[in-house]
Amino acid sequence: MNVVFVEPAFPANQQEFVRGLHAAGARVFGVGERPLEALPGDLVERMVHYERIGSVVDEGALTDAVRRLQERVPIDRLEATVEAHVLAAAQVRERCGIPGISVETTYLCRDKPAMKEVLRNAGIPTAASTGASSSAEARDFARATGYPLILKPRAGAGAAGTYRVNDDAELEDAIRACGLDDGGNCAVEEFVEGHEGFFDTIAIGGRIAMHFVTHYFPNVLEAMRTRWISPQFIVTNRVDAVPDYDELKVLGRRVIEVLGIDTAPTHMEWFFGPKGLRFSEIGCRPPGVGCWDLYRAANDLDIYREWANAVCWGQTETRPSRRYSAGIINLRPDRDGHITGYEGLEFVKEQLSEWFIDWHLPEVGTPTQSVDAGYMANAWVRLRHPDYDELRRLLDAVGRNVQVRAE
Repeated sequence: MNVVFVEPAFPANQQEFVRGLHAAGARVFGVGERPLEALPGDLVERMVHYERIGSVVDEGALTDAVRRLQERVPIDRLEATVEAHVLAAAQVRERCGIPGISVETTYLCRDKPAMKEVLRNAGIPTAASTGASSSAEARDFARATGYPLILKPRAGAGAAGTYRVNDDAELEDAIRACGLDDGGNCAVEEFVEGHEGFFDTIAIGGRIAMHFVTHYFPNVLEAMRTRWISPQFIVTNRVDAVPDYDELKVLGRRVIEVLGIDTAPTHMEWFFGPKGLRFSEIGCRPPGVGCWDLYRAANDLDIYREWANAVCWGQTETRPSRRYSAGIINLRPDRDGHITGYEGLEFVKEQLSEWFIDWHLPEVGTPTQSVDAGYMANAWVRLRHPDYDELRRLLDAVGRNVQVRAE
């Protein structure tokens, strides 16, 4: 099995996908932007060959690199796991006759208004939405739908460039921020009230072979706008033990079916509130910010190898144990500047060592990152525990006891 993997070195967890492919028995051919001599030695050893190109989202350059490889060996799969890379990879797959997720499916999983229109037409509950390429279109949608609304990029991941608007004045601010009168475009959506989480899968042949459910505390938009909050997300080990998640599993299966997702990892966001369960969006890729490392720690599972088994051999070998819930808490500096130190680390060392997975503590003097930089910006701690509610309590305790100081 000869597999081309796009951008094997950066970000750093990309190397885990290469390790998984190698462990599953694939012959890995890397295509990336960095020089070969800059790659870690163990990564190089796990690849049969490496092609350097100027940009992995340059479809022409990526096509040429893959065709050069096809002159050497038959290429069975072409895989990309970063949101920004998936559409170029799909286009090259179709040009080069390589099996995998289609351009149409990849487009629908990136363009939020188009995605939601297809799913609404299939009867899947989701927020009202539209794509706006002018301020007039955004204002028309606001008049028809009412406030609050969300404006965000048509394609992308996370909360970057996302705005909640509650009235006409805030809509005008968001219109300017999105550049709608300067050639920009965005998705405009009804704001859905409720608790937010995500449903992640590995799909094989359009069927879910492995699934995980994770909860945000608090919801992402609030978490990425409020400095004093130490935001968390927690993967639950109750997903198969209680019926509360049955409706979510059905929703996930239906979304994968309607969008034509064949064999791939998926990352689906959802809300549950007064209007019931609502689909938010889906990516045809793994989740970011170390989620798969939590799944691995919680489930006695090498998820990177299982993903490789799925895309290479159409099967998985191990079932998630559900032995633990696992979570991350992001610890923000009290101000922007440079990190000067930490308080309360002895609490984690002395009280939580049994449940400790790992942590990241930038060195004193490191420049801080902004509040909206994400769950792995600045400092973070990851824990696991057999009881989901107890894990929530422990992560809250970390947030109360550990402080990151800056000046």
